[in-house]
Amino acid sequence: MQMRGRTVCPKPRPGARDTHGRRRVTLSVGWGRMRRMSEESLPADALPEYAERVLDVAERIPPGRVMTYGDVAEWLEEGGPRQVGRVMALYGGAVPWWRVIRADGVLLPGHELRALGHYRAEGTPLKEASRASEGHLPRVDMKRARWDGDERAEGHV
Repeated sequence: MQMRGRTVCPKPRPGARDTHGRRRVTLSVGWGRMRRMSEESLPADALPEYAERVLDVAERIPPGRVMTYGDVAEWLEEGGPRQVGRVMALYGGAVPWWRVIRADGVLLPGHELRALGHYRAEGTPLKEASRASEGHLPRVDMKRARWDGDERAEGHV
């Protein structure tokens, strides 16, 4: 159910923990949505400045290389991994989102196959999955693929 651009989600069953008095709970972002908001849904000057800076860093990461959420926050000297992850979840669809990942190299849940296609196309170093790993999906080889941002473009924000 949509309400003013927000996803409204009913509680799954009566008796489930509900701090809102058994009302529908409004979520600010739909589950699994990962795209940059369009110009029609958001005025150009309404994108938060921090989000613009995070997306700019994601665009600077060279093909075949990755940065962690924490690396991006450190590079910006502001925020932390969770803030960067939130920006990428809300607005990251128009940038190379697969290049900003968790520190353990695990592929983004729900987007594993799309990310894997990008990694293979760009030649990103991968570690083959062990038989015990869920879904037998590889991970990014962080030792070889991690980019430290040393090739910063001029105009660093």
